[in-house]
Amino acid sequence: MPEEGKRKDLTVMAFDYGTRRIGVAIGNTLSKSGQALKTIEESSEDIRFRAIELLIKEWQPNQLVVGLPCHPDGAEHEMSAKARRFGNQLHGRFGVPVDWVDERYSS
Repeated sequence: MPEEGKRKDLTVMAFDYGTRRIGVAIGNTLSKSGQALKTIEESSEDIRFRAIELLIKEWQPNQLVVGLPCHPDGAEHEMSAKARRFGNQLHGRFGVPVDWVDERYSS
């Protein structure tokens, strides 16, 4: 989790990116708890990012995490580039650090 010298009580907002839906969850590294927040089901990218902006303003996360689809052998999935682009857009728009998490074998 957090490396030496980093805060241990981070609020983390996680995204499960999809072309039709984006799942959003919030967690805390101190309490080691998390919960689903919302599923964003909008076709307009502008509306999607506006919904995300409102969540970020409300929850004020210190870290964002984006799920990275990978094949069982570790090779990137066709959606990997889209998820990376989405994460880069999050960082560019909101200035919050973004990490990617391998989604292999997750539901």
